[in-house]
Amino acid sequence: MPGILAKKLGMTQLFLEDGTVARVTVLEAGPCPITAVRTGERDGYEAVQLAFGQSREKRMTRAELGHLKKAGAPPLRRLVEFRSDGAAAEAKVGESVTVDAFEVGATVKVSGTSKGKGFQGTIKRHKFGRGPASHGSHNVRAPGSIGASAYPARLFKGIRGPGQMGNVRVTQRGLQVVSVDASRNLLLVRGSVPGPRGGVVEVRSDG
Repeated sequence: MPGILAKKLGMTQLFLEDGTVARVTVLEAGPCPITAVRTGERDGYEAVQLAFGQSREKRMTRAELGHLKKAGAPPLRRLVEFRSDGAAAEAKVGESVTVDAFEVGATVKVSGTSKGKGFQGTIKRHKFGRGPASHGSHNVRAPGSIGASAYPARLFKGIRGPGQMGNVRVTQRGLQVVSVDASRNLLLVRGSVPGPRGGVVEVRSDG
């Protein structure tokens, strides 16, 4: 299976057999029912659609409920397609993907929406250095010169300035699976993953 959907529960540390400490992120992964299979002959690409996240029926449309009902799945709020080459032929609608699809030591990449920081200045957003804070300086946290007035008398596109920070899609690659707990649907990944606690992430094999 190319991937699975998971909910980020938080971070902790895990003592390994050799006595070292691994800082891990705990992910509640699946089980994710397969709700659709895309094929190259019919759809032009190969992918497997997974569903995740319990929801109440009144919060979903009849079209969404009908689509899930065809696959024999309960009301689930999130549908994500995982592109794959060859894996779509083995997948069947109605089956479920669990953490058993991953092995300890495997390398994965995790995609999610990063934490939103709101409107931030250049020091926090782009790691700019600040000006002197003494001797009458009026440029303590200002970005400094961003362009000349006479020529070109405008700002070039791409100038790093203040603005919305975070709340964008981020993919963290090269993460290692440290532990798999199939009884509790837990996946422990070394390092940090994007998003806040409770956020939904996509875990794919990074090979």
